[in-house]
Amino acid sequence: MGLSGGKDSTALAVFLRRHPDYADLEVEYFFCDTHKELPETYEYLDRIEARLGIKIIRLEPDRGFDHWLDVYGGVLPSPKMRWCTKQMKIIPLEKYIGDDEAVSYIGIRADENRDGYISKKPNIKPVFPFKEHGLVKADIFRLLEESGIGLPDYYRWRSRSGCFFCFFQRKYEWVMLAEEHPDLFAEAVRYEQEHSDGRNYTWTERETLSELLARKDEIIDAHKKALEREQQQLGHQSLTQALENVLNEDDYSLPCLACHL
Repeated sequence: MGLSGGKDSTALAVFLRRHPDYADLEVEYFFCDTHKELPETYEYLDRIEARLGIKIIRLEPDRGFDHWLDVYGGVLPSPKMRWCTKQMKIIPLEKYIGDDEAVSYIGIRADENRDGYISKKPNIKPVFPFKEHGLVKADIFRLLEESGIGLPDYYRWRSRSGCFFCFFQRKYEWVMLAEEHPDLFAEAVRYEQEHSDGRNYTWTERETLSELLARKDEIIDAHKKALEREQQQLGHQSLTQALENVLNEDDYSLPCLACHL
């Protein structure tokens, strides 16, 4: 099963090891490493291995992000053109599995209206344990707390795993990337500014990252007000849960399904 460094896939690893229906399974755990991940993601993977006593296989593409960026003419990945998912996640995974019969355990919750990445290869069968057993978001947080693994550190300001320049980030998450990892934010800006064909591409809709950062105070203020409203309406939930709900309200499309298995 795939571990993305996110909460749902990690909780699935805990669930499979605890639930009697899956006790006898020999599960292989993998992580598709683009080498464009947050430092917190690698730290979390190490924590998962230590807590669960498992080995997470790191799968890598034959060529890196910069190579594929050149191949696609400098066109940055976007919700409409997810070449990074195909070249750096799906192809390495399917190459690793080959023609062997495999079951893909996918950490999609019962309260989510999506299926995640489902391979077109007939030898890879998708299974959704959370959906089958009715587990929802509250169950995921409980599993992680009880296991001692907890949440990745980036959940203080970000609600998804994925590359540091993931185009599915919300405005607030980009601002916080600049705060938490200014070097990575600067690298994302560089990708916007340097293209082989001279055209303009941006990670976010309708503005560059430099323009977005110039609105930093406005974005942070709007986020704080939304977070306060959320906590007042649902006072029993944790700050992490409130943060995720607020960021989801700012969402405009489904996340990268392969990155969030």
